[in-house]
Amino acid sequence: MEIPYRSEVPKEQTWDLTRIFKTEADWEAAFKAVKQEVKALPALEDGFTESAAVLYDRLTQIFAVDRRLSKIYVYASMASDVDTSNQKKLALNSRGQSLAAEYQAAVAFIQPAILALGKEGLDAFFKEEPRLENYRHYLEQIVKQEEHVLPAEEEKLVSAAGDALSASANTFNVLTNSDLQFPYIEDEDGEAVELTEANYDILIQSQNREVREDAFDALYAVYGQFASTFASTLAGNVKAHNFDAQTHHYQDALAAALSENNIPVDVYNQLLTSVHKHLDLLHRYVNLREEILDLKGDLQMWDMYVPITGKPSLSYTFAEAKAQAREALQVLGEDYVKHVDYLFNNRCIDHVANMHKQSGAYSGGAYDTDAYELLNWQGDLDSLYTLVHETGHSVHSMYTRENQPYVYGDYPIFVAEIASTTNENLLTNYFLDRVTDPKTRAFLLNYYLSSFKGTVYRQTQFAEFEKFIHESDQAGEALTADYLCGFYDRLNQQYYGPAISLGSDIGLEWARIPHFYYNFYVYQYATGFAAATALANKITYGSQEDKEKYLDFLKSGSSDYPINIMQKAGVDMTKSDYLEDAFKVFAERLDEFTDLIKKL
Repeated sequence: MEIPYRSEVPKEQTWDLTRIFKTEADWEAAFKAVKQEVKALPALEDGFTESAAVLYDRLTQIFAVDRRLSKIYVYASMASDVDTSNQKKLALNSRGQSLAAEYQAAVAFIQPAILALGKEGLDAFFKEEPRLENYRHYLEQIVKQEEHVLPAEEEKLVSAAGDALSASANTFNVLTNSDLQFPYIEDEDGEAVELTEANYDILIQSQNREVREDAFDALYAVYGQFASTFASTLAGNVKAHNFDAQTHHYQDALAAALSENNIPVDVYNQLLTSVHKHLDLLHRYVNLREEILDLKGDLQMWDMYVPITGKPSLSYTFAEAKAQAREALQVLGEDYVKHVDYLFNNRCIDHVANMHKQSGAYSGGAYDTDAYELLNWQGDLDSLYTLVHETGHSVHSMYTRENQPYVYGDYPIFVAEIASTTNENLLTNYFLDRVTDPKTRAFLLNYYLSSFKGTVYRQTQFAEFEKFIHESDQAGEALTADYLCGFYDRLNQQYYGPAISLGSDIGLEWARIPHFYYNFYVYQYATGFAAATALANKITYGSQEDKEKYLDFLKSGSSDYPINIMQKAGVDMTKSDYLEDAFKVFAERLDEFTDLIKKL
């Protein structure tokens, strides 16, 4: 199937960004106005904390600029993402990023000023000016970071270096989304198809083993040609993270990344420990795959994604998927479904996979825009799960913006992944509570097991790799392509066990993972999925109070630290119980699948 160019995608199948800015001229006018506002912000430093009223007024002025800037940034980013070959849109995106960096530099004085005021001074201000209560959590977060904030001039210098420090990540994005050229291969019908990151996920699930192997080899042959370049971009990004951590007096980059949201490092390490403890379950699942596929002694990495219950029997048009998602999410109540309906019926979702479109999927937007979703629709069960996942993010955003002021109108990734994967688990519960046909049930169970493998085990593998490369760089090790491939190969063998044959190019996989540029991001997929397992079971099988607690969580934004928000929702993520509960569900469903598959 030919992949359309952006200009060939019907308008009604694209998202409507004109609700953010009607024309690019409107964007330009807003950009020009906000640029002037940003230039005026440093003048607010003088006397910033001379009184509680002044502090309130100036914070309010700064957040108003930030609010207008967020629309500019989001529009430019989203306009570029749907066609990364469009140089004009790329230029808009670059200018949006630069303006955001200018803004960060312009307001770098805030933290040092609040720290100079101190906790006692801040407490006095709260009593003096009741309106400051709106900023209490924001200000207390700053005071909590006291030992990691530099003097004002030094913070300005570090903020001004933001563009340079993000250059490696930008180079990776342009290289992977625009410059890499993948070959044509034959699909299982003997038709020549151009390989892309989007259709690779389909081809690697083909029932024809030769197609799977060809797709795998062709993909990694291209990445292999640029292995040293990708090692350089990844190393540059790691060095940027370590520089920032060292500059701000953190023990390491991991502590720095988790510090912003007050996530204990133990939560990260506890995940690695718990997953290692239960690698035997993953090895069981891999061994079962080897047995079912009749590949004793020859199970390869390109065999890890083919459904082991045969050719997928579940496929969906986009309209069918929206109807199925809506039905599965009814359990969350009428108001939640109203939010889903708005997303589905108002061109908030850009679902067609077109040439040069950002790969994967995401939910985006700003406080004063709709929530939007970028997808690359393939029409399979995975596409349906991606839709409910991103819709989980989007409704989370909608509830947050409706219930929180701008200062708390977003949410950290740590809780974001819980909202999205709770939807995935609700869809799984919906299916497994209703489907009785043995073949379909086996397919759904395997889909869940494969998803768990990909979300908990695989993302933890990524998290372990990410920790390793940051520690290696910090220790002075050169992050060459050979060094990265060697460790990744060993890690892959440890996770998947002895059934996987050695010798494939899987050691290169690190080169194509965009999340390694996000600064200790991926572990939150694993913790989020595990927590979501507990929440979804409470929503599906628990009380009305459980549902209300969950909706309150979605409305919380960043008004408290993530660990506290989750405790109120009913999951304590400082303890390993939620992880053990998740592995228990995985084990139970693995047992059921093992018994069922033997009867088919």
